[in-house]
Amino acid sequence: MNKEFKRFDMKRSVMRQRQYLRPITWLLSIPTVKSNHAKITKIKCEGLKPPYVLLCNHNAFYDFKVATTAIFPHRANYVIAIDGFIGMEWLVRRVGGICKRKFTSDINLIKQLRRVIDNGDVATIYPEARYSLCGTQSELPESLGQLCKMLRVPVVTINFSGHHIRNPFWNTRARKLPYTEAKMTQLFTKEELEGATVD
Repeated sequence: MNKEFKRFDMKRSVMRQRQYLRPITWLLSIPTVKSNHAKITKIKCEGLKPPYVLLCNHNAFYDFKVATTAIFPHRANYVIAIDGFIGMEWLVRRVGGICKRKFTSDINLIKQLRRVIDNGDVATIYPEARYSLCGTQSELPESLGQLCKMLRVPVVTINFSGHHIRNPFWNTRARKLPYTEAKMTQLFTKEELEGATVD
């Protein structure tokens, strides 16, 4: 087989989530989240508006739907592994996907995140860089604090609970649960972040 494949353009500028796709993302997310009785609790988020960095744990594709609902009506860009773009690049880019090769240092990603912040949007990162198969956490990279300090905007987390049972990565058939939980917390305001150490 001698067919040449076009290389993925990692330097192509990040797209803002297209306006015409935003209602579709809401229609695909909000009814599903409500029908599954997801409890979204917001802590220290009064008056929170983009731009900010959103750090989430990762258990299932369902995480994206809950995150979209939690930040409604604001738009976000999501860091997504390159395999998530295969066969769907046109769509994934237009809903705000930022391509990343796993387990590699990527200066271009930092530039893309800076562009998201400059656009006034939410920069969403799943820093564990993997789905959790059993709902346990994994170690976060030490550089995460440096990245947050460099972006100079509020830092917010969403901690999902129960998604690894409802919609596990190893068996994507959705299961009925009484409810799932998501805690959205503003860890640092912009001013608090300026006074915080990288640690």
